[in-house]
Amino acid sequence: MNTQYFIDLENQFGARNYLPLDVVITRGKGIWLWDVEGNKFMDCLSAYSAVNQGHCHPKIMQALVDQAAKLALTSRAFRNEQLGHFYEELCELTHSHMALPMNSGAEAVETMIKAVRKWGYKIKGVPRDKAEIIVCENNFHGRTITLVGFSSEGSYRNGFGPFTPGFKIVPFGDVEALKKSITPNTVGFLVEPIQGEGGVVIPPAGYLKQARELCDRHNIVLMLDEIQTGLGRTGKLLAGEHEGIEADVTVIGKALSGGFYPVSAVLSNREVLGTFTPGDHGSTFGGNPIACAVARQALKVIVEEHMVENAAAMGEYFMGQLKKIESPWIREVRGKGLMIGVELIPEAGGARHYCERLLEKGLLCKETHENVIRFAPPLVIQRDEIDWALERIESVLKER
Repeated sequence: MNTQYFIDLENQFGARNYLPLDVVITRGKGIWLWDVEGNKFMDCLSAYSAVNQGHCHPKIMQALVDQAAKLALTSRAFRNEQLGHFYEELCELTHSHMALPMNSGAEAVETMIKAVRKWGYKIKGVPRDKAEIIVCENNFHGRTITLVGFSSEGSYRNGFGPFTPGFKIVPFGDVEALKKSITPNTVGFLVEPIQGEGGVVIPPAGYLKQARELCDRHNIVLMLDEIQTGLGRTGKLLAGEHEGIEADVTVIGKALSGGFYPVSAVLSNREVLGTFTPGDHGSTFGGNPIACAVARQALKVIVEEHMVENAAAMGEYFMGQLKKIESPWIREVRGKGLMIGVELIPEAGGARHYCERLLEKGLLCKETHENVIRFAPPLVIQRDEIDWALERIESVLKER
């Protein structure tokens, strides 16, 4: 069975809400992937940063197998022995007071919004149903009705209204706009340290630190979405560390399981998550034994195998070499750690064409926001492997 066979199956029976590159993957190890025809590819997307630890990391895989053989699910009607260990290890690593495990990233963001609104009514004293949360233009926080409702991207919103009220949108990176949007009913400011889906957009230096100061001054909860930027991707465990700040509430996901299982978490100070009481929120699968066992090991290998440090070093090298490529099509190379975007000029004809050419040369990446190629390999990548990729990237970006 060849590639086209599987593409035809998907086209016949699948909902057409994706536009993937025409490669059908069957196996992965480390930074490498193989398709159904035996072709080998370097992965420079990492499943949108879900496999920071590399594909099929043996220690995480063993944790999954071992726990699956013992106990998969109890629901949260009962306690399980993995959960307490997970809470402790996750909170100690991230300097959090409390944690709430969920499944998907979008689910974690929804949970965070509920907690912050609850805090606004219970602690800050905002009038009932008047809480406001400020978000940023060009954001991406997930695909639920609430989350697309405060997106500024038309394709995420069209045909899905009406939307949840209570959100204000301000330009990303603009502290003055943030300051002007604050009212007595503002309970939270939700922001990505780097906008990944928005095109690897990095705010001006000092932006997050100034946002932290504004939130402190006005008694507002600073909410960081670190689902893509967290767990080593930018060369720090959490991207907020680049400016020396801590959020009041942070959401993580994706690499929290090393790609083996849907696991996300809300990390918080005690004041915000502490507003929840039994019955306020829940999840059948959130915090299940397999999820906890897998996540514990996924965090452990990030630390023990120095993946954060490697991301910082390899990211600096990768981005530095990309900036040396002399191509008429490159507008800008930007990023932090191994979260890198190469923005092309409009005359280049869109980033997808270049991603398709890189696919032909054995390198897998994906376009975002039409003109940006995103490079985000697993954090285990080494310098000689980056050099291998750079040869192919340079040859493609110099094509006319």
